[in-house]
Amino acid sequence: MIGKRQLGRLAGVAGVLAALAGCATSGPTFAEAKANLPAITPDQGRIFFYRTAVIGAAVQPAVKLNDVVVGSAVPRGYFYADRPAGSYTVSTTTEVTRTLSLTLAPGQIRYVQLNIGMGFFIGHVYPELVDDAAGQADIANCHAI
Repeated sequence: MIGKRQLGRLAGVAGVLAALAGCATSGPTFAEAKANLPAITPDQGRIFFYRTAVIGAAVQPAVKLNDVVVGSAVPRGYFYADRPAGSYTVSTTTEVTRTLSLTLAPGQIRYVQLNIGMGFFIGHVYPELVDDAAGQADIANCHAI
């Protein structure tokens, strides 16, 4: 017979496993896929979006680029969008909307890290533009989503 203490432990383990399964990504890591990514056309640039943190795994809002959904803020995941040169606004919405403005030049690659911060009821995912060196190092072990 299972006691209350053992039942509590089983429930805790089940909860942790469910949370981890919800944030798991199955695609190749960026380091594995980098060589096979299509080339950027001369008139466009590429924006990589990634989230390294597993904290707040259940919070996975849509990521919008100029009000068009381009992906989701999945923990340890990445995706990209190729767009013509110009000005863009990245936004995520949980309790509130967080935005980031950036410009993209032809052939340019930008890195947007999707961070999580504390909210009133749930966490907030907010976009942050990072430099190339930090972006390339951070995204290396993230999985394609």
